[in-house]
Amino acid sequence: MVDVATLAGVSLKTVSRVVNNTPNVQPELVERVLAAVAELGFRRNHLASSLRSGQTTATIGLLIEEIANPFYAAIAGAAAEVARRHDTMLIIASSEEDPAREQQLLRDMCARRVDGLLVVPAGHDHSFLRAEVELGTPMVFLDRPPGGVLADTVLLDNRGGARAGVGRLVEAGHRRIAILLDSIGVYTMRERLDGAQDALAPTGAPYDTRLVREGIRDPAAASRVVAELLDQPDPPTAFFSMNNRITLGVVEELCRRGSDAALVGFDDFDLARLMPYPLTVIAYDTRELARTAAELLFRRIEGDRSWPRTVVLPTELVERGVPPR
Repeated sequence: MVDVATLAGVSLKTVSRVVNNTPNVQPELVERVLAAVAELGFRRNHLASSLRSGQTTATIGLLIEEIANPFYAAIAGAAAEVARRHDTMLIIASSEEDPAREQQLLRDMCARRVDGLLVVPAGHDHSFLRAEVELGTPMVFLDRPPGGVLADTVLLDNRGGARAGVGRLVEAGHRRIAILLDSIGVYTMRERLDGAQDALAPTGAPYDTRLVREGIRDPAAASRVVAELLDQPDPPTAFFSMNNRITLGVVEELCRRGSDAALVGFDDFDLARLMPYPLTVIAYDTRELARTAAELLFRRIEGDRSWPRTVVLPTELVERGVPPR
């Protein structure tokens, strides 16, 4: 700014007023300053400005689990839309489901003085953020709740959705229902498993732990597990998959075998309606999850000091797939 002022032949205060769009600066001075800015390639340093003035940095951070996953891509896109409406830049980072990396990235974002944080948790202990919360850094957790820190949270009705989905299988007469999940250590998986148990309990249908398979990370693993289960003497007549990647693997194996087992899967996905197999998905609005969290964060940034709240968004059962001819 000193260089701009020298080249334009004006005071440093005049340069500051022009670059900050302060009114009542003489048009001739504005032209001289802007010409000097263009010639010198001046770019305003928002972080340095905020450190000096105590104002916001016009940036927020978003920590997700996996950038390549369409679920998190939709979250990032919706959060970016809200940030844009608030003239704020969104910084996105991926924890890759690693709690240590999550902690490092969140500390780094706080060090960069972001105005707030949107976090999809990877770990269970977020007490390391307590000091930041007490210093006034707003943060909203989404999809999974935080541990060890009091903050706003936006969740899906995982338990209710799973209860409705497995309940539909029970109503159709199924009693041997295989349940396939990623990791019981993940909050959403635990909630969905509880919902499945809720649906089975009042009907007298047995909850057979031998039909519950954990550690299924991708479609290929899901296909192998389905093949193993169908080869048992008393195979399951229905499957409940707890995410869309598992669902893809289940459909692959059921189609390969020409099986007529029923299928309910958590998460809708783009190609679900084109699957060559009839299935029911537990659907929800991913973008609404992100929009709700982002709008809540900006209300906090703008001064909302009410008690932290938890928002639970609904799910619904949707019929997908194409029955084989």
